[in-house]
Amino acid sequence: MISLLSFSIIKIAVITGMSFLIGFLATPALLRVMHKYKLWRKTVRQTALGGGALPVFQKFHTEGEVKTPRFGGVLVWLVPPLVAIILWLLSKTGNPWLEAMNFLTRSETWLPMGTLLAASFVGFLDDMLQVISAPGNAFLRSLWEKTNKYIAGGLSLKHRFALVTLIGLTGAWWFFYKLGWDTVHIPGGGDIVLGWLIIPFFVLVMLATYSGGVLDGIDGLAGGSFASMFTAYGLIAFSQQQVDLAAFCFAITGALLAFLWFNVPPAKFYMTEVGTMGLTATLTVVAFLTDAVLVLPIIGILLVIESGSVILQLLSKKLRGGKKIFKAAPFHHHLEAGGWPLHTITMRFWIIGIVAAFIGVAIQLLG
Repeated sequence: MISLLSFSIIKIAVITGMSFLIGFLATPALLRVMHKYKLWRKTVRQTALGGGALPVFQKFHTEGEVKTPRFGGVLVWLVPPLVAIILWLLSKTGNPWLEAMNFLTRSETWLPMGTLLAASFVGFLDDMLQVISAPGNAFLRSLWEKTNKYIAGGLSLKHRFALVTLIGLTGAWWFFYKLGWDTVHIPGGGDIVLGWLIIPFFVLVMLATYSGGVLDGIDGLAGGSFASMFTAYGLIAFSQQQVDLAAFCFAITGALLAFLWFNVPPAKFYMTEVGTMGLTATLTVVAFLTDAVLVLPIIGILLVIESGSVILQLLSKKLRGGKKIFKAAPFHHHLEAGGWPLHTITMRFWIIGIVAAFIGVAIQLLG
């Protein structure tokens, strides 16, 4: 007879495999749609987040920017919910084994699943605005030209942050009022009761995590990095007997591995905002649900490095009369400008991310 622990492992393995297989099989059709409708930028980006030119980026990424489809993150957006729906429907057949495979539960996966869907939709909208061309119809073209100055290049940074804030507030409200969580665990130091302050803290963590989404910039870099982060939190959730949440994390990992299959150099498509926005927002929710938010900067060390390099670069330019700390930001572009081969940057970032993930898991489990 299979023990509960053994079945939980089988459940997670099956869900991971389903997620990978569905993503892998669906990608060729997705790529055909991307190429049919030319879902890539029509012009190369001209300005950085904080203003100024992008000589390093344009030197290394001009061709890929206007010839490689965006929207690769659609796999991460749609595959885990699809797997969840399939297993939920199968659980209604009356078979006890299939019933136990369902991982859609109010206490563990409703909130992260809803966050993934909402944040990825916002990212999808941003990506769509970046690839849209002027319509042929005269009236629509006139309307498009009048609004183009507001939407050209996608949603502005302040609009994206505002929408992430809204998603964070919604999640924090559910977290506090529906699930009754108001504490933060300090590894080795017990719990701190924040009360309603958990809400602004939740939002701040989500915004900080989202800022690390600039990690998406080299073939294979973001996919492998996020896979190690969600694997780490899947292990933490499993250790806490949150099997459904662990299954959800590994469903995302499976989808990321399918994405990575087609994103390793030379990338067939890029992850872009539809992926990074959904992943960073969902990672925040999972970190809180596992009461492991304080090890997020360790498990997500690559997000910290990338976001931190951009912040330091902007501050240096503003406070030091335009002088830069890095040749380019985020940090992976600095290494690129220094002559590092792209595959070397990617593989070494993966190594750092995996080691940091193991350290973060160990700290959480020991604390």
